[in-house]
Amino acid sequence: MSGYRSGFVTLIGRPNVGKSSLLNRLVGQKVAIISDKPQTTRRQIQGVLTGDGFQVVFVDTPGLHRPKHRLGENMNRQAIEALEAVDLVLWVLDPNKPVQQADAEIAERLKGQSSPVYAVFNKADLPVQVEPEEYLKACNADFPWLKVSALTGVGIEHLLAVVQDHLPEGPQYYPDGVVTDHPEQFIAAELIREAILRHTEDEVPHSVAVVIDEMTARSNGKVYIRAEIFGERESQKGILIGAQGRLLKEIGAEARREIEALLGSPVYLDLWVKAKKDWRNSDAILKRWGLD
Repeated sequence: MSGYRSGFVTLIGRPNVGKSSLLNRLVGQKVAIISDKPQTTRRQIQGVLTGDGFQVVFVDTPGLHRPKHRLGENMNRQAIEALEAVDLVLWVLDPNKPVQQADAEIAERLKGQSSPVYAVFNKADLPVQVEPEEYLKACNADFPWLKVSALTGVGIEHLLAVVQDHLPEGPQYYPDGVVTDHPEQFIAAELIREAILRHTEDEVPHSVAVVIDEMTARSNGKVYIRAEIFGERESQKGILIGAQGRLLKEIGAEARREIEALLGSPVYLDLWVKAKKDWRNSDAILKRWGLD
């Protein structure tokens, strides 16, 4: 396809700077769950944008942080691996919060990056606490930068123009209409986890995993989904279920609406809550659940 341009663009940064929200905005629809809880993204999430004569595969990554368990180590590794063999890196920053040591550490890592790096200051709809030049100076970094708002769309067209300028000639990797390479089961599990994140506090959100056991279309036209929600302690089961099962019903109702919008079909969502002690430190479990 002569003249066609395509490439891979990695989004990287600390937790909670808005990488997943930015991915959804760039692609034009929801492919990654979002939450105000740190470390919401646990795996690389690919979002595909196909335009007139070009295709971009955006790779959202877990927020780089100081890990406290094997899951955290795996998340950091996935983020670093996503910097390999890409055409552009977008370092997403939140200028509405003070500069952190983690920012300087990420900047140091990105200085050795072979592909171009742009600093993308998100949340331009909010008053800034640190101006971009000041922010980069504090990180001892000298990357080109731009401002965007994943929430309102401010600056997104300019960002997309920058991205397109960095795309080499290449093939169309995905057919028209594809916005992510993740299977529906993966996205359904993530939507359930997103509902849990919205409804729970403290340590519960971080120690929860969702595993889809079954996802089948039934003769009545409904899609039956059986999902297991795992916490790390027995006490978390009671929190997730709630008094008379009310919280689990709320989580299920919210997740079901999102999954139905994804599938375009009515869904029967069957949720089960279990405890799996210290699963975030088990290599075998992380591998089985695709979190390795």
